[in-house]
Amino acid sequence: ERKRLQIHPNPTTRIGNVIAELPPIFQIESSLVYKARKDSNFKIPEMGRKSSFGMAPASNKSSPTTSSSSSSKDQTRLRIEQMEAERQRRRRAMKELRVERAEEEQRNLALGNPGDVDFIGLVRKWREEHAGLAQAHEASSDFTSDEKICVCVRKRPLNAKERKKKDHDAVTCLHPMASVHSAKLKVDGISKYLDHNTFCFDHVFDEFCETDEVYEYTARPLVGYFCEGIGARATVFAYGQTGSGKSHTMTGIQRLVANDIFEILSNNSKNHAGCSLDSTTCSIAIFELYGGQILDLLNNRNRLKLLEDGKGEVIVTGLEEFAANAPEDFLQFIDMAQNNRTTHATEANDSSSRSHAICQILLRDKNSGRLKGKLSLVDLAGSERGTDTKAHNKSRRAESSDINTSLLALKECIRAIDSESKHVPYRQSKLTLILKDCFVSKLARTAMIATVSPGSSSTDHTVNTLRYADRIKEKRVGDLLER
Repeated sequence: ERKRLQIHPNPTTRIGNVIAELPPIFQIESSLVYKARKDSNFKIPEMGRKSSFGMAPASNKSSPTTSSSSSSKDQTRLRIEQMEAERQRRRRAMKELRVERAEEEQRNLALGNPGDVDFIGLVRKWREEHAGLAQAHEASSDFTSDEKICVCVRKRPLNAKERKKKDHDAVTCLHPMASVHSAKLKVDGISKYLDHNTFCFDHVFDEFCETDEVYEYTARPLVGYFCEGIGARATVFAYGQTGSGKSHTMTGIQRLVANDIFEILSNNSKNHAGCSLDSTTCSIAIFELYGGQILDLLNNRNRLKLLEDGKGEVIVTGLEEFAANAPEDFLQFIDMAQNNRTTHATEANDSSSRSHAICQILLRDKNSGRLKGKLSLVDLAGSERGTDTKAHNKSRRAESSDINTSLLALKECIRAIDSESKHVPYRQSKLTLILKDCFVSKLARTAMIATVSPGSSSTDHTVNTLRYADRIKEKRVGDLLER
């Protein structure tokens, strides 16, 4: 190239010499291109047919290079067609999947279980795999044996508020096990899976069980036990997250207790055994513990004092007992107490019970006034986590702190009863101090009903409730599975 530049400094002459060294076909093409660049009106003729330049039509015989190029183009075209077919197949599959998910969602809505279709399918699959673990409820003991405490769980149905939030059912009750299915996402943020937490209790009731069935296996044995006239101390607790159905369960149990007490007393009069209507008076007292204060719900919410006499017995001074001679009298007092109870709106519930309500039913001898039996029905305030009280004012936060402190003390006392510990820490809160005789008496028997919400947004609360109940009376799931 340097030599050409030295010999032919003229660019036109230099380009002409370069073209002359090319093969004939490229000489013609290069010359035409060069001429077209110099003359804008000149058009390059088509090279595939005979032209004015005397060029013969292109030969039909393809060279090996042209043949391999055509074969490569055919393979590329075939691959593109395969990719397009695969794309269309995926699009049809995704369309069918969307239609199937929409139909599945409609079926779930018809069953009253809205929410994420994938998580609902995972829960359904788990239930189908473990359906064989469910057992029939056995009749509770008569509480005359060494069995001092009965712990059960009750699950309520999804409510309208949870359906509006599209919460799906994330709790499975297969007596005697209760399982919580927490919806989780893997690290990729797309893959879905369930985190299962399973607990074992004496009785587990699903959303289809009525209050009558819950009463049959938990509170009814206690009613018969405290009517024996031996000075028994029987207690029924309802514990759970606010809005989980504690008050609904306890109100139903109170109404059933009212009917059964007088039926048992009437039968005892005929059989001349235990407490009877002829020799026993029945009275009722209902009060609440709110913010460290004790208020009488049947006597204009008068403030009461908690004192301890020289014998170590705890007495609620000023508490008025009302005689009840028929179930109708009981129901009237229960309705009055419900209307006077303290409730406030919280983030979890519009009408949350912010106090511990204690209904005491006392059986006394008509002549001497000696206490023959005492049954306490305790509707505990709803438990809350710290994150649920972030929008509360100062008084609501103080209420939550006092509620959680008393619930923790109650758990320790019930555990001490079940383990037959010599020390019962009943002085840790006013609630446990009021119920002292239900903890320290050798004739004390207790039933705990833990209520849980089924919504997927409440799984953290549900797990905490079940852990609380499980620590009261630890039953190993592994032992049950082995049996």
